[in-house]
Amino acid sequence: MPNKLNRRQFVAAGAAVGVFARGPQVITRGVKPVVVAAGNGNRSKNSAGLTCVAKAFKMITEGSDVLDACIAGVNIVELDPEDTSVGYGGLPNADGVVQLDASVMHGPRKSGGSVACLEGVRTPSLVAKKIMDETDHVLLVGKDAQRFARLMGFTIEDDLNTPKSRDLYLEWKRRTDPEHYLNPKDRAELGYHVALEMVAEGKIDPDHFHGTINCNAVNSKGEICGTTTTSGLAWKIPGRVGDSPILGAGLYVDGEVGAAGSTGRGEANLLTLASFQIVESMRQGMHPKDAGMAALRRIKSQTISKRLLNRRGEPNFNVNYYIVNVKGEYAGVTMYNSNGMSSFAVCNEKGPENVKLEALLNGSAND
Repeated sequence: MPNKLNRRQFVAAGAAVGVFARGPQVITRGVKPVVVAAGNGNRSKNSAGLTCVAKAFKMITEGSDVLDACIAGVNIVELDPEDTSVGYGGLPNADGVVQLDASVMHGPRKSGGSVACLEGVRTPSLVAKKIMDETDHVLLVGKDAQRFARLMGFTIEDDLNTPKSRDLYLEWKRRTDPEHYLNPKDRAELGYHVALEMVAEGKIDPDHFHGTINCNAVNSKGEICGTTTTSGLAWKIPGRVGDSPILGAGLYVDGEVGAAGSTGRGEANLLTLASFQIVESMRQGMHPKDAGMAALRRIKSQTISKRLLNRRGEPNFNVNYYIVNVKGEYAGVTMYNSNGMSSFAVCNEKGPENVKLEALLNGSAND
């Protein structure tokens, strides 16, 4: 005779069936909070002496919304005039105008917002969040993005250059176009090579030539969010938009899986939607490091233009990814870490620290 179930056994069995019917579930209990960011996320400090990752971690552990914490962290970098890759004092475009891009994504709310070619606002990450919060849209650009920011109460400045960024621009200008008669193609090629010369001479931080800071975080509930903000490629063609404000390229967050963001050559991310790929790889069970390496391998295989290859036939540019999943596992990976010194920023219960980026390829991009 079959065994009979009592009421408690029947209820428990029914609950188990319901769980399996819904498919695999992500278990996030006991997650250790962590914040990951680009290397400049542990450099600039606010008046309290906190860096981006330290500020974000403090807010998260005090109960703040994860996205609010990430944005508060990158605001420190956006407002730092010494960081020439982000916000105020970011290196301008070829016309000497600072144009900023940013994106945000909120995992629990399954939403995002972004802004591109924004002029006159020091903190584009906050404008991106306003687009997410106050509109039914995701991306606003150019003068209309500035108009929206003004309507939202942001201060609009005539010029976001600092004496440092303006002097660097003038130096680039003198080297690239002394007679003002170069045709556009020659001017663009010369401009790029002169910029690399200035990097080699130590006038520009190599990490700041392409610019950008990405910051992603997860709290003890497994809630995950991220933001990316940048002044873009130094001396870019006016109107150029890189990967940072494009969801899936410079930033992607799935609240049930994880987050990934990038710095480096934005065009490579745009052509592969690498941040989206990384999150999807984690969805299939990959560790953050393995997912990041898979994205780098894809970029390597898709880079076939001779102008983008070094003498070894490998990419002559760098790309970095900062990755965290809902379990609190994280990684920072790069195409090259030639001197072994390139790092990303992490903050957890041990405090803020710099962690070495793990490289896909040996040597350097320009070998």
